[in-house]
Amino acid sequence: MTERPPSGLESGDPLRGGDPPPTTAPETPGYATTPPPGAGGPPIATGPGGLAGRHVLAGWWSRAGATLIDWVIVGIGSVVLLIAITAPFSLGLFADEDIGIVSIIIGLLFATLCVTIVAFLYAPAMMARTDGQTLGRMVTGIRVVRAKGEPMTFGFAMLREVAVKALLFGIAGSLTFGLAQLADYLWPLWDEENRALHDFLVDTRVIKA
Repeated sequence: MTERPPSGLESGDPLRGGDPPPTTAPETPGYATTPPPGAGGPPIATGPGGLAGRHVLAGWWSRAGATLIDWVIVGIGSVVLLIAITAPFSLGLFADEDIGIVSIIIGLLFATLCVTIVAFLYAPAMMARTDGQTLGRMVTGIRVVRAKGEPMTFGFAMLREVAVKALLFGIAGSLTFGLAQLADYLWPLWDEENRALHDFLVDTRVIKA
């Protein structure tokens, strides 16, 4: 499947909100600032919901590729962490069989907890540091932005990546045999602004960096 150009929003369409960035306009007699439409000045780009700015929406394949890369990164980190946490506990297996089994079980429980924490913190920490990117998104050249132009903070990234994507759609997916998560992943294929369902809930877009 090839990436299709989004209908209604094309290259250079507005995706950020708030006051438009200052632009250098041609001088027009009688106006100290950008002249209004019809007075010789350039029109100011506006968009749905008062969005302003110029960005190109990311396609589905680049989003999917970034997700796969991030899964691999989290998976490798999880395996390393699992080995590091369980190795000390498993040493008891060689001294006493019963104690060794208990140690392995406890080690696995601690490792699962640590892996969960790392997986939840990876994307928010990266996004807050890089203004909307993870390592996977860096590779595919995309980033997440807030539609109204606010900065990508750690708290907002936690809301998007953990509370909504992981927990909300994770629970919904478990109740719908994975259909909710599948719909979330595939929704950008037919949405005019290439949004996933979680993008609707937190009002974000994914754009080319």
